[in-house]
Amino acid sequence: MKRARQRHLKPRNPVAIAPLLKKGGAHQRKDKRASRARLKAALRKNSEN
Repeated sequence: MKRARQRHLKPRNPVAIAPLLKKGGAHQRKDKRASRARLKAALRKNSEN
């Protein structure tokens, strides 16, 4: 079997890395049922304390 050839990657711009990282993270659903589920989950979490 042939080995995959490794390409030398161009280094990224360090100034642009921080804004790119801000875009990431967990994305939430936007529909009505999901927002209600988030509200109920927050309510349950607050009532346990």
